[in-house]
Amino acid sequence: MIETTFRAMGTTISLHGDASNIARAGSAFDRYERRFSRFLPDSELSRMNASRAETVRLSPTMAEIMTIAADLRNRTDGLVDVGVGGAVVDWGYAGTFADICDLDQAPEHALRQPWNLEATMLHRSPGTMIDLGGIAKGWACDRVVESGLAAVASAGGDLRSKDPSLVVDVVDGDGDIAAEVFVGVGALATSSITKRRWKVAGSAAHHVIDPRTMAPATTPIASATVVARTAAEAEAGAKAVLLKGVGGLAWADSQPWISRAIAVWHDGNVYGTTIARAS
Repeated sequence: MIETTFRAMGTTISLHGDASNIARAGSAFDRYERRFSRFLPDSELSRMNASRAETVRLSPTMAEIMTIAADLRNRTDGLVDVGVGGAVVDWGYAGTFADICDLDQAPEHALRQPWNLEATMLHRSPGTMIDLGGIAKGWACDRVVESGLAAVASAGGDLRSKDPSLVVDVVDGDGDIAAEVFVGVGALATSSITKRRWKVAGSAAHHVIDPRTMAPATTPIASATVVARTAAEAEAGAKAVLLKGVGGLAWADSQPWISRAIAVWHDGNVYGTTIARAS
């Protein structure tokens, strides 16, 4: 078993697995980046966003991930919505994070852009931009582990494992360990508003857009971590807990697809769900 790390999909990828498969796993992440990145102008996602057509035919792979996105939007009461890409750009996150500059003024209030999927056909209102973000990273980890190319795959906080003994440290904004979480055969993801930050009109902004306001989320939670069966599910669950704020953990506790959840408040307090289900 070996470990390798590299940059892809705008974050750090970490893979644990057999030496014979690790190179193939790395190539898979490269392929996923070329398809799903909004930073590469020739990716399928960028070409889809650049199109003015209200109905777009998707490749089977893009249709697969958009089907997952639609399901997770429903499961999270609409809070995890890949259709907020336009707001992400308007609030300053247009290129890679290294290219972000502070903005002198906030963008005008934007309306939520509806979209729906029928098989491989994406229907959207004019101007809708899709940002697959964390869901694509989680999906990529899921695919690499499910295909046997890695025992554990992690992409910027989204992790999928088939190691039955895996325990993961959850850290707070200062880098201190806030909790130790048993993952085992399953997945974990963390959503945070403490790292990717910049200034808009003199106030802090970040990349987690609340689709109810189409602005960076305001929440008492600094970071939320969820354990679920897949990394895509864990990613959506963690973001929903973050956006729901005070009621986030109670909501997670009521979701059968979430096995456990932890929230780190801005004041440093750490809370968790009362029930840990088998993932």
